[in-house]
Amino acid sequence: MTARIASAPISWGVIEVPDWGLQLDRDRVLAEMASLGITAAEFGPEGFLPDAPAERAEALAAAGLSAVGGFFPVVLHRVDEDPLPAIERELEAYVAAGAGTMVLSAVTGEDGYDGAAELSDDEWATLLENLDRARAAADRVGVVATLHPHLGTVVESPEAVDRVVTGSGIGLCLDTGHFTLGGGDPIALVRQHADRIVHAHLKDVSLEVAARVRAGEIDYREGVRRGMYRALGEGDARIEEIVAALLGAGYAGWYVLEQDAVVETEGDAARALDDARRSAAFIRAALDAGTRAEAVSEPGSAADAPAGSRAVAP
Repeated sequence: MTARIASAPISWGVIEVPDWGLQLDRDRVLAEMASLGITAAEFGPEGFLPDAPAERAEALAAAGLSAVGGFFPVVLHRVDEDPLPAIERELEAYVAAGAGTMVLSAVTGEDGYDGAAELSDDEWATLLENLDRARAAADRVGVVATLHPHLGTVVESPEAVDRVVTGSGIGLCLDTGHFTLGGGDPIALVRQHADRIVHAHLKDVSLEVAARVRAGEIDYREGVRRGMYRALGEGDARIEEIVAALLGAGYAGWYVLEQDAVVETEGDAARALDDARRSAAFIRAALDAGTRAEAVSEPGSAADAPAGSRAVAP
């Protein structure tokens, strides 16, 4: 299996949230991604790449990267707002850039990710209908639309995710960090809904810092600044087990290194690059180990053959 490993600009602190931190130069971020052996990337927030679709693809190609798609925050639950025109405009850019995955985030409509919204039954009905409309629009142009359960949006808890799975046909982006922060167990999600997971954002988590964010002691940005997200394999999110569960379920989508970072100084930028480097090494090792384990467990493999029938080296 050739692992589909990609990265995202948020790992370098590039984000759509106002006053988040320094927004590093595009050429620097893309060059540093490529230096890690990454060959594909998500688009990042509006303004990171050129608006013109062909120019987006050219900017990525100049760094040796292909387009995966990207994170698209949109209000989906308001009865008096139709999100489809904005989604369809974005899909035009995806098609032109050769990107295959749209990662929708059902945002509240407020800036940032510190608020929460309890939806009425009518708002839930609108949300679920719009998710299916978005999925159909993406299908028509050969793009996969997926919903990203995300802290501080209207779909963050396991209960909300179950409601989406039951009430719509859209696929899920498993974000190992956000689903953990929302009170969920990513491994259980894979086992229960493997057929609905079509994209994966990988981030490791410090549960100690995450608990302070969930309790309201510090806001989301401050949690990120204090190390809520860790290099893969260095936190509490059980990334290796999650990857093994995805492989065991036959997952064939992207593994996107997508660990929110706050960059305020050159030292922060250097740490972000180092975290990304360690994460890239970790996911490659985890995928190699998982693939070997899957091969050994397949019927007819050398491990299943009678001892006398196995080849013996001279």
